[in-house]
Amino acid sequence: MALHTRDGGFVMPNAWDGLSALMLADAGFEAIATSSAALAATLGRADGRHEVTRAEHLAHARLLGRLTGLPVNGDFEDGYGDTPADVSATVEAAVEAGLAGIGIEDTSGDPDQPIRGFDEAVNRIHAAIEAAKGRIVVTGRTDNFLQGRPDLDDTIRRLTAFAEAGADVLYAPYPPDLDALVAIVTAVAPTPVNVLISPADKVLTVAELQGAGVKRISLGPALYTHAMEALQQATKALVAGDLTTATTGMSFERINDLLDRGTNQP
Repeated sequence: MALHTRDGGFVMPNAWDGLSALMLADAGFEAIATSSAALAATLGRADGRHEVTRAEHLAHARLLGRLTGLPVNGDFEDGYGDTPADVSATVEAAVEAGLAGIGIEDTSGDPDQPIRGFDEAVNRIHAAIEAAKGRIVVTGRTDNFLQGRPDLDDTIRRLTAFAEAGADVLYAPYPPDLDALVAIVTAVAPTPVNVLISPADKVLTVAELQGAGVKRISLGPALYTHAMEALQQATKALVAGDLTTATTGMSFERINDLLDRGTNQP
């Protein structure tokens, strides 16, 4: 929790494989996170539909931590289970796997009713906190804005209840604008707030987000999609017969240097 409570907070980028995690560690980031969306995409599956298993995500998070030696926050969707007991089991498994943090959403995996009811969502966060016993940072997250429910009052109500249940960090991806973000930060203070890149209407700087009171900035699948855009451009060049553009990239000398550092982690 020390990173969340210091002046300015920190940026916590999301890795999707061993090499991306090692690159982020080499750049000097103090903690990293998984991205459920990026992980699902690497496996050819959809995010938020229970298509990635708890065991798969745990193994993935454990790998990132082992290679980098950094604290890893697990973006664990709805806690991988239908009941509060399932959420408890997921948190316990995350602690045993050595994760530093875990996020629990109020999503359901059901496209017809993507957000769980208020009481159910709060009960699941309470179960996560009870299981954590202070051994892992628990982030309580509501996906109202992501799921087409632009209700700021309900979002604040949920986040406030998550804080009262004991959540260490609070998170509502893509509030509509800076005013909404500030309203969230103010309403739940002093509990730290994570923001996914920025409000929906404008990408701000790290300094601007920190000035608004944000304590943690994550990137979700953004770095992964950035890398995939580079691959798409290389693919277009290859189709056009441009081998030079298609094959320009990081050297294997650099890759092997990063991998060698990773294998030296205990």
